[in-house]
Amino acid sequence: MSTLGSFIWSIADQLRGPYRPNQYGAVILPFTILRRLDCILEPDRDAVRELAAKYKNPNRLKVEVAKATGRPFYNTSNYSFTNLLADADGLADNLTDYLDRFSADVDVFEYFDFKKEILALEKAGLLREIVKAFGAVDLHPKAVSNSDMGDAFEYIIRKFNEAANETSGDHYTPRDAIRLLVDLLFAEEDAGLSEPGIVRSLYDPTAGTGGMLSLAEEHLLAQNPDARLSLFGQEYNPQSYAICKSDMLAKGNDATNIAFGNTLTDDAFKGRQFDFCMSNPPYGVDWKQYAKTVTKERNEAGPYGRFAPGLPATSDGQMLFLLHLAHKMRAPEDGGGRVGIVMNGSPLFNGGAESGPSNIRRWLLENDLVEAIVALPTNMFFNTGIATYIWILDNSKHQDRKGKVQLIDGTSFWTKMRKNLGSKGREISDDDRTQVVRLYADFTDADPDFSKVLRNNEFGYWTITVEWPLLEDDGKPVVDRKGKPKADAKKRDTENVPFTYGGSAAGASAQLEVIQAYFDAEVKPYAPDAWIDWAKVKTGYEIPFTRHFYKYAPPRPLAEIDADLEKQVAKILDLLHKVEG
Repeated sequence: MSTLGSFIWSIADQLRGPYRPNQYGAVILPFTILRRLDCILEPDRDAVRELAAKYKNPNRLKVEVAKATGRPFYNTSNYSFTNLLADADGLADNLTDYLDRFSADVDVFEYFDFKKEILALEKAGLLREIVKAFGAVDLHPKAVSNSDMGDAFEYIIRKFNEAANETSGDHYTPRDAIRLLVDLLFAEEDAGLSEPGIVRSLYDPTAGTGGMLSLAEEHLLAQNPDARLSLFGQEYNPQSYAICKSDMLAKGNDATNIAFGNTLTDDAFKGRQFDFCMSNPPYGVDWKQYAKTVTKERNEAGPYGRFAPGLPATSDGQMLFLLHLAHKMRAPEDGGGRVGIVMNGSPLFNGGAESGPSNIRRWLLENDLVEAIVALPTNMFFNTGIATYIWILDNSKHQDRKGKVQLIDGTSFWTKMRKNLGSKGREISDDDRTQVVRLYADFTDADPDFSKVLRNNEFGYWTITVEWPLLEDDGKPVVDRKGKPKADAKKRDTENVPFTYGGSAAGASAQLEVIQAYFDAEVKPYAPDAWIDWAKVKTGYEIPFTRHFYKYAPPRPLAEIDADLEKQVAKILDLLHKVEG
């Protein structure tokens, strides 16, 4: 639990009455951001005011402030938390003036509609107490680290969502899961990342409050303090966007690289590619409301568009983000790119052959973009206990990984938490994370319970249609004009034939031979009159993760089961006797 977050949330008790619990966040979140920025601005507030009096041009002023303070943002108001309460009657107007005099890049309060909340608090007689309460909290980075501030925001948002009874697929990514994702994302480049003065770019199209971006930056700077990681992100939730952008401002990052909007309908970084990409997109959330826009883009962009390989069902848009990120990787000739994305289990296997999801998997695998998939423990997220997976993509794999995918079963690498946080009762400790990363680095089948390395074509299959003859009452087949037997639609069946059936490693190139061999061995002996409708053969891809790690558990001995049943029957009879007595 975040102690700071708990303390800040306790301020919300003062809102009880005029505000309902599901409305607290609209006040608490912007005030927390404002106080954080206020503490950062305080040491050189007078110097900035002097510069503002001297330089009236906003562009020139920004340059001069950056020279003097090293910060990309500023505020020229005469007010701050140190003197706002001095004028009790003018508090609402003075606080509004304070907001209005931030530099243009601080647009975060607009996304909370904060001025409306100020007026509402004033009308309810609560504004003075809330300002006083936040003014007593020191949120300067020297007092509260960026990591602790991130934890506080996560705590506040989680409490806000619980109060609002949020149940959507916008699952909040816990920091232990992000750390594992970051370690895997950077694992193949650790040597290169230690070079002096390196510059890399990192992008998150579902940036949320910026947790992934922040932890990735921490990881890189811990390895190489001289490195520079340019952070880019886009977020469609107004509150999350505001928090993410304010966090970037507070740390001195270029906050103009954080864009507001829906990545799927309006890519704010169209035409740009990145060294690293990471995301935890919403699961099971439909995209019907913008399906028309996405489909239009796919049709107009042609074979090289981001959605060209296929579209998933409108009931779940997470594979659209998977395609988007694959499209955002820096080209191999420019050094290549890597992607880390957290998704639930459905993108592994949903959709039959030649459906949108299957075609997406086909494109990823046939272009050798999938490097590894890691199964995470269940009960890892705050508002869901479902199974989740980290996919790692790479368009310039190391030679030994080319043409292969590593599956890692990380479901047993977890530590029980002392106290559950919502649905989250497990966490990935530092030791757990080290073991998973070691499995990835070893890249072998030496520990088949936890790691398997498979060829790309082992995930491919053909769906064949098997026809049976339509029979007359006397048992003779009905034939067409050419004397060929007609098919009985009621008996029609389909079979999935693995590319590698019979040990073949040729994949799609051996289609006819492999399908015929499968049919002759697996179908013909039991249906000698059946045949394949070759016009209906479809190509599919799926990644049956759990099947590869299935462990057979023999049933308990019958005598043991009978003994347990007898015990239960005895208990029931005993209870019945007590009731009768």
